[in-house]
Amino acid sequence: MDRLIDRLRHLDDWVRGWGWASLVANGMLVVTGGVVRLTGSGLGCPTWPRCTEESLTPHGAYDVHSIIEFGNRMLTWVLVVVAVGTFVAAWQTGRRDLRRIALVMALGIPAQAVIGGVTVLTDLNPWVVSLHMLLSMAIVGLAVLFLERLDRLGPAVPPRGALLGLAWTTFGAAWAVFYVGTVVTGSGPHAGDSASKRNGLSALQMSQLHADLVFLFVGLTVGLLFAAVATGAPASTRRVILLLLAIEVGQGAIGFVQYFTDLPVVLVGFHMLGSALTSAAVTWALVRVREPREQLALARAA
Repeated sequence: MDRLIDRLRHLDDWVRGWGWASLVANGMLVVTGGVVRLTGSGLGCPTWPRCTEESLTPHGAYDVHSIIEFGNRMLTWVLVVVAVGTFVAAWQTGRRDLRRIALVMALGIPAQAVIGGVTVLTDLNPWVVSLHMLLSMAIVGLAVLFLERLDRLGPAVPPRGALLGLAWTTFGAAWAVFYVGTVVTGSGPHAGDSASKRNGLSALQMSQLHADLVFLFVGLTVGLLFAAVATGAPASTRRVILLLLAIEVGQGAIGFVQYFTDLPVVLVGFHMLGSALTSAAVTWALVRVREPREQLALARAA
């Protein structure tokens, strides 16, 4: 019996490690994609799937932009290894919910490659570029869901009422912020290459809309925190919501400073990292509201 328990614990640790690898790797893809944009290297490899018409690698064209863009492409293979490892680990648990989440994350990697190829072939069309980042943010959220579900021993019983509805509304507001943020980028100076066309929208107006949505998002998060306290939600749930709020405040501060300092690349880079953290945190908050941790304690006690 002790050997069986030790084996299950080892499997649990192994699966958890792959889940964290998926979260970190896809979060890093958001950051490296930002580096490509911020350095104007989006067309460092002017074609796809080859880097140039003659070679898969930037052979004979070793300028900094080619190296940055090619390096970002090579990260795809790291993501493939992580996705396969996560799926294999999930499969060994015998749990359908973990297998489904791991499969969706794995399918997101070839989808990323295709979107990346279309992005290059359309000369960094800003509407296509936005899909590239949004898919990465979605996979980050799925990785958080995977890690949370790993600790669940039985089916969750979602709470009913305003708290769950408010959590979903907050989650929706977050994704509105993410999407409009990509539109702001497409209207500004960091679209990915100096020759790239902008989306034709007013950067000032899109930035104002983005800021308005951020205020809505923060307000909803504050409301969610008060609602969690009022309804007696577990302390662990309240802590996650508070963490989400802290990340939002940090993101908002960086956003305002970068706007009024003409978008310095370092701050924009941190803002993109913050976007990945926000995606992870808002998913974590939603899952904790929908699937409270005390259910796990009860399942283990039984």
